[in-house]
Amino acid sequence: MNITVVEYDPNWKNKYLKEEYQIKRILQDKLVNSFHIGSTSIPNLKAKPIIDILLVVTDISELDTYSVPFEKLGYEIMGEFGMKGRRYFRKGGDNRTHQIHAFQFDNLQEIERHLLFRDYLRQHPDICKEYGELKSKLADLYPTDIEVYSDGKNDFVKKIEKEALQWHWANR
Repeated sequence: MNITVVEYDPNWKNKYLKEEYQIKRILQDKLVNSFHIGSTSIPNLKAKPIIDILLVVTDISELDTYSVPFEKLGYEIMGEFGMKGRRYFRKGGDNRTHQIHAFQFDNLQEIERHLLFRDYLRQHPDICKEYGELKSKLADLYPTDIEVYSDGKNDFVKKIEKEALQWHWANR
């Protein structure tokens, strides 16, 4: 996979909405909700230009029966892909454009983890900037090694996930 981190693009929201529309047409009443997550959902955050989509569905195992329509949209079906209870789809090959992370509605830990991380960075521009700089540095150092790039972000992400959870409970 080619790793390129770029400045925030306000058009990423429109790309998400376009893809969300196609997904809703496929899943209809099996879709509980859809969210734009990941770095492209956070204004002013440098990011790989990949639209991350979180799907909340009624029954995760039923999602497996929708492989053909998702393949017609250009997605590669990856199954759980290392995370029990998830379904992962990716689009674009080595120059990925979209990723879907789907969870059953009652998998609250994973759903909340993604949403709180996004919301925390939206509310903390200083941490957002620090995260963007880290991603830029890693992309420059490892432009074709997604595993090393991801490992380089891991400690920072875990720290922010903990802060986001505390922030969430402190501000309820």
